[in-house]
Order: sequence, then structure tokens, then C-alpha cells
Amino acid sequence: MALGNSGVGKTSLLYQFTEGCFNSQFTSTVGIDFKEKRLVHRCSVTGREQGVHLQLWDTAGQEKFRSLTTAFYRNTMGFILVFDLTNEQSFLDIRSWMEQLRTHAYCESPDIILVGNKVDLTEQHVVSEARARDAAFKLG
Repeated sequence: MALGNSGVGKTSLLYQFTEGCFNSQFTSTVGIDFKEKRLVHRCSVTGREQGVHLQLWDTAGQEKFRSLTTAFYRNTMGFILVFDLTNEQSFLDIRSWMEQLRTHAYCESPDIILVGNKVDLTEQHVVSEARARDAAFKLG
């Protein structure tokens, strides 16, 4: 499940992963949406391959949808916390998103990935790689 402020690029990130291309049109997610991806995972130890079916949930970042989206945290086994490298507030709000998922997720120890998005806009970055790494380390 992708979490983060509105406009950080959660939908674009998931679209790129599932469809293999970038959609330049910005449309704010209303409530919750999902995408699917099937892939084959090869175990690095045994070399055995296994099919994996991913359901990737895309959440609205606006405050007014929080009560709706937190209901979907229940059965989620992994979270992608997304912030915009060109938006300081989206980075600062990651702590709030983390608290929210810890409060509402039923999975005892979900996998959590921190993603700094819009890496291509290097001239506009306000969050350094060092700060992002430090935040990831502190969040666990």
C-alpha cells in the first residue's frame, strides 16, 4: 500500500511499476484505488522460481480521505511511504504517516519501504539523500 501526501507521486510510481511507462497527467486519487502486477520471483538461495501476484493499493493523500484509507491497512503486509524530494513538508509528514500505519495496521511487522520520489527533478530537490537515509534509518 502506497502512503504519502497528495501530489508526491504515489499513483505515478505504481503506474510506472505496473504499466512500464510514465503517465504525465496528474489526477488526484479519490479514496483508494489499486493496480495489479504478476511476476516471477527467483529465490537467491535455491534458484527456485515462484509466481507472485501483487495487489498494489494507491491511497488518497488528502486528510479528508484518511478515515476511509486507514480501513484498508488491516490486511496489508507491506507499505511504501512516499515523499516528494522537491517538497519539504511531504518529507516531514512521513513521521505522521508512519504513526498512522503503526496504529491501524494489523500485521505485526509489515515491510516498510521509504521512497523519495521525483528524483529526476534534481535542480528542485530540497531533501538531500543523506537526510532521506537518516530518516529511513530512524524509522526502522
